[in-house]
Amino acid sequence: MELTGKSLIASLPGGEGKTFRAFEPASGAALEPAYHSASAADVDVAARKAVEAFAQFGRTSGAARAGFLNQIAANIDALAESLIERAHQESALPKPRLKSEVGRTSGQLRLFAKVIQEGSWAMPCIDRPDPARKPPKPDLRSCLRPVGPVAVFGASNFPLAFSVAGGDTASALAAGNPVIVKAHPAHPGTSELVGAAIRDAIRECGMHPGVFSLLFDSGVSIGSALVQHPAIKAVGFTGSLAAGRALFDLAAKRPEPIPVYAEMGSTNPVFVLPGALAAGSQELAAQLFASFTIGAGQFCTKPGMIFLSKQSPAQEFVRVMQEKVSQAAPFTMLTSGIRNAFARETEARSHRDGVTLAAAAPAGAAASESFSTVASLFETDFPTFVAGSDLSAEVFGPTTLLVRYDDPSQLLEAARGLSGHLTATVFATGDDLQKYPELIAILENKVGRIVFNSVPTGVEVTHAMIHGGPYPASTDSRTTSVGSQSIFRFARPVCYQDCPNAALPAELQNENPLGVWRMIDGELTRQPV
Repeated sequence: MELTGKSLIASLPGGEGKTFRAFEPASGAALEPAYHSASAADVDVAARKAVEAFAQFGRTSGAARAGFLNQIAANIDALAESLIERAHQESALPKPRLKSEVGRTSGQLRLFAKVIQEGSWAMPCIDRPDPARKPPKPDLRSCLRPVGPVAVFGASNFPLAFSVAGGDTASALAAGNPVIVKAHPAHPGTSELVGAAIRDAIRECGMHPGVFSLLFDSGVSIGSALVQHPAIKAVGFTGSLAAGRALFDLAAKRPEPIPVYAEMGSTNPVFVLPGALAAGSQELAAQLFASFTIGAGQFCTKPGMIFLSKQSPAQEFVRVMQEKVSQAAPFTMLTSGIRNAFARETEARSHRDGVTLAAAAPAGAAASESFSTVASLFETDFPTFVAGSDLSAEVFGPTTLLVRYDDPSQLLEAARGLSGHLTATVFATGDDLQKYPELIAILENKVGRIVFNSVPTGVEVTHAMIHGGPYPASTDSRTTSVGSQSIFRFARPVCYQDCPNAALPAELQNENPLGVWRMIDGELTRQPV
């Protein structure tokens, strides 16, 4: 496919404003073509087309939407070679990683197809009437219905799995909502290829063209306009705390406030308990080094702080970590902006009172200095950590902070003082867990996922996965942005009282034509009413 450099709006190219280009991080070279930023008029057209589409798409059957999602997945798989090549150019991410990401993107589309094909996700609930009761009890039936057009923002660090056809888009479409994507400016070519795959699926499945639009912009004006457009009913976002909070605030100030499901900053604390440390300090250090440097540390689940005792087994852990950091080759980051922010934050940390730069890799020759950085390891003690809230903030890149504590009470105090994170990791033996029972109870209120004896990087796309957490990890701790439960963000419950059977959604009709699980008078069953 030849890239056009223009937004995709209801099957017609849009955007004639100022242009921008993506850059190849490996060389710093600008890539073709130039992309036209969308205009406010483009946002309005896309939103109005989405409203038109919602009238039809919101009432399509789960089977029809499942076919649509499966077709998108097939189209993406067919483009795999081109997608991997362009995404590699725009992100410098390794091709094997991008091959896996293509599979994850199409795989999660197929997962949602299965969920909505089966249909019980809509949580149909029926309370039968009792006309003999005084006063008479009405017939009450409820289920989840789509919310309306959804705005989705592509993420910088996952040009496929958290981008144009990523989890936010897949779950919003699965629930029956049209989607307008604001592509990330770091990988517009990859975004256009995926957008075209969705457009082809719309045509192949006979869907309304307003079901999907793709907008380009190198700044913030189009994203802001999209969130504030009255037709938009919800927002999906993955990125920085500053950007996510800005969108959240814009949405809250609307005449009609809407939810913003933002997955944002997370430092993902790691607790290395004494028994686990004594059993394998070198192996733990190697595991955690690999985890905080994978993808140049540009993972939202990167372990950014490690709580470690000052007892003697920890010295070997620190020695191995220092050695690995000092010997690490330079990393190429996704954008010059991310690299510059990382440089500022690590420089500030290196001058922080009570914080020591324990190890840093030497700056080596890099193809593009503006995208290149090196790994670093910082160390502090417990009093300094608890006195400075900034030390628990996310630093996006290949670095982590060792927090040394003297006794178990300090470990628990540190855990209690944490803000919200996506994950917390506990390396522990059975004896450790018996000695620190309170730690797990504390962490349940701090994170969305507690990981035991393995690293937090790597997020499975399953039914049980929770990728979210209390603020600032996300704007709604009750939700997840990964896995089948993410569909619930883009649906709302509607109750039908004494509604004629023929006018009910299929999930609630007496005959149960879809054969779904339903709660009838408090009991789960597939039986008809």
